[in-house]
Amino acid sequence: MSERTTSSSWALGIVQALEMGGVDCRNLFPELGLDYQALNDPDARFPQDGMTRLWLRAVELSGNPAIGLNMAKVVRPASFHVVGYALMSSRTLKEGFARLVRYQRIIAEGADLSFYGTPEGYELRLSIHGDHLPPARQSAEASMAYCLAFCRWMTGRPINPLEIRFQGPAPKDLEPYRQVFQAPLRFNAEHCALLFSRTDMDTQLPTANESLAQLHDRFAGDYLTRFSGTRVTHQVRQVLCRLLPQGEPKREVVASLMHLSQRTLQRRLQEEGVSFQQLLDDTRRELAEQYLAQPKLTLLEIAYLLGFADPSNFFRAFRRWFGSTPGEYRAGLE
Repeated sequence: MSERTTSSSWALGIVQALEMGGVDCRNLFPELGLDYQALNDPDARFPQDGMTRLWLRAVELSGNPAIGLNMAKVVRPASFHVVGYALMSSRTLKEGFARLVRYQRIIAEGADLSFYGTPEGYELRLSIHGDHLPPARQSAEASMAYCLAFCRWMTGRPINPLEIRFQGPAPKDLEPYRQVFQAPLRFNAEHCALLFSRTDMDTQLPTANESLAQLHDRFAGDYLTRFSGTRVTHQVRQVLCRLLPQGEPKREVVASLMHLSQRTLQRRLQEEGVSFQQLLDDTRRELAEQYLAQPKLTLLEIAYLLGFADPSNFFRAFRRWFGSTPGEYRAGLE
């Protein structure tokens, strides 16, 4: 069975954050069936559920439910694997976040990121998915704390978000959250998200370098292809991208093009923790973001390119994905 995994680079950042909080990970790893030495192998991957158990035991051992926020103190580009360097060589934070969304599966497969314009500014939305175990809230808190600290470190400026949203209830002690985020906090929100002003997202990065950005794009793209190529999920996405302009692809057609029976396709997708319908929805959402960034494409053309026979279905799906209309989203990109 194919499990979601986390890169050793991100796992090492988590371990440093936990050790800073007094957790002895060298002894804890064998207890959880994890290989401590593999943290130094840049190509190693750790199972998502193993990382969830690590967070839960760390909270138990430290007595500190806010231990994930320590990630803000271990900022270094390598924690994001090659993606960190691709982000740094981008022209602006906005361009950097687009790269982060594109390549985030390299860092951790259990995370889904989306980034889009809103009437107030920009929203970086995060969803963490568990495998067999529900994800630990510390995982999302660590990701958001690290992401914001990385932005501040790259720009050398005190980036203060408009709002930080958390899915869970408010913790008893809010002080660590106030210190790390220095922004209004909202709990019991529908999604975990960081909301930024347009000014902050248009900040030019002092490390910007177009040639390096292209080089890192190639490295990240190659890694993603190598890493994803063996997965049925990746192969189905490629088939869907090819079929969508001809209308909504049927599962039996996709299975036939992959020389699989429908039942085998369904089982193999299930083993990778995804359904055909969810994959179709995710692929359409990702393509919608790419198409809307191309000003020459009309909204009607985009609806048909995404396989929607009726444009009103596209508008409904888009509002579900991003909480805004395609027109509002596109205006936010300008």
